[in-house]
Amino acid sequence: MREVFLVIAVLLPLIGGAGISVIPWKKRGAMMVYTEGVVLLTSALAFLLILNRPAGAFTLFRFTGQLSISFRLDAVGSVFTALVAFLWPLATLYSFEYMTHEKHEKVFFMFYVMTYGVTLGISMAEDLVTLYFFYEMLTLVTVPLVMHTLTKEAIRAGRTYLWYSLGGAAFAFIGMIFILVYGNTADFTPGGVLDAAALGDKRGLMLLIYVICFCGFSVKAAMFPFSAWLPKAGVAPTPVTALLHAVAVVKAGAFANIRVTYFIFGTALLRGTWAQKVLTALTIFTIVYGCSRALKETHLKRRLAWSTVSNLSYILFGVTMMSPLGLMGALCHMVCHAVMKICSFFCAGAVIYRTERTYVHQLDGLGRKMPAVFLLFTVSGMALMGVPGLTGFVSKWYLAKAAVAEGGLLSYLGIAALMISALLTAVYMLGISVRAFFPGQDFRYDSLGEVSDPGWKMLLPLWIFAAVMVLIGLRPELLTDLIGDVVYSAF
Repeated sequence: MREVFLVIAVLLPLIGGAGISVIPWKKRGAMMVYTEGVVLLTSALAFLLILNRPAGAFTLFRFTGQLSISFRLDAVGSVFTALVAFLWPLATLYSFEYMTHEKHEKVFFMFYVMTYGVTLGISMAEDLVTLYFFYEMLTLVTVPLVMHTLTKEAIRAGRTYLWYSLGGAAFAFIGMIFILVYGNTADFTPGGVLDAAALGDKRGLMLLIYVICFCGFSVKAAMFPFSAWLPKAGVAPTPVTALLHAVAVVKAGAFANIRVTYFIFGTALLRGTWAQKVLTALTIFTIVYGCSRALKETHLKRRLAWSTVSNLSYILFGVTMMSPLGLMGALCHMVCHAVMKICSFFCAGAVIYRTERTYVHQLDGLGRKMPAVFLLFTVSGMALMGVPGLTGFVSKWYLAKAAVAEGGLLSYLGIAALMISALLTAVYMLGISVRAFFPGQDFRYDSLGEVSDPGWKMLLPLWIFAAVMVLIGLRPELLTDLIGDVVYSAF
């Protein structure tokens, strides 16, 4: 019964992560081997499940009626599962070197590994109830990571993140209740679970509920006006912010909205309605708003955070087009952005780790001292711009293609937003690289002191991310063929 391995994949990092804090480690190296072993074993199991996807579902326990914690791995869930299974071992390896300067490592790695299990619970959820359950758990296990340093700034950031997340969860909860009342089932079903004809005079109400539910899940995806928490969370250690901004939290919000739009409410009910137009307009505004704030921001990690705000709404823009091409663009950008942004955040973390410099104006000349880090940062910046031959071009191409096929004022405004965002991204990302490599003729390099690239534990993941960006950029069919099959299964 292969379905039972779905539960094992979720529980393994939850139980294994909890073990980190209770085992009396005598050597740090032993803890590192154990932690990486749990993560690698979980990723291996996740990929085995993707390659041999169980046909059925596994119910861990049932509350009553439709209320249960159940797991199923479908095609769309496989994309998110593969993404986190690929990135988590590399992020964990990176964190081993980074966290040598931080305190409370046991607590950090406990929550870090447990977050992996909770994220897999979201990607492998069979129904809306299970997804919501793990979505709430994701907040609970990541708040301690945001507040890890326990400084006043970190505590304030953790509180802000918690209030925003709880508010978003309340909105999402409203949507779940209405689905349980008016839906044929809460299971994720291609085309949705609502019968538009049977809704009668409730159709207008369900459109409002969809908007409320979408906005609730969009809190973690940092859609305007719910984006303020994300830059503040940058106070956390870089391995945390990289996962918050590239993989676990923000992508969970985007993934939840894919589920809600295509597998719960259904595009037949939503296409052409005021609900679609309102949400599309919000995503377009957020694309421009996020990159404009990034251009203005002088703090390195907060600049990257505002960039994330913009890029997440690329995904939501594709979702709200409610077409096969739109979903194709959304899933492509979900994958591509994760690789691009985790690379740029890890580069920023390497600079902070080696120099303790956190502002853009402090980076002058560091390109000569840390050539590998800033070369890889430049590659990620060019990919985020959408330079042909790199990942960002692939996903932006499909989003623009979907918008052209859709037609209409909002779609064309979306294309304009993508172009504006690409221009501003070039300024705020490549501006950092120019300062690092070309500080000016009169710059005194001796003022930088003894600075160098970090060790292999931090550099190896960066080189792998860069290789993936180039590989997908040059051979996009490696990604698009797989996602094309996924999109086909959703319609």
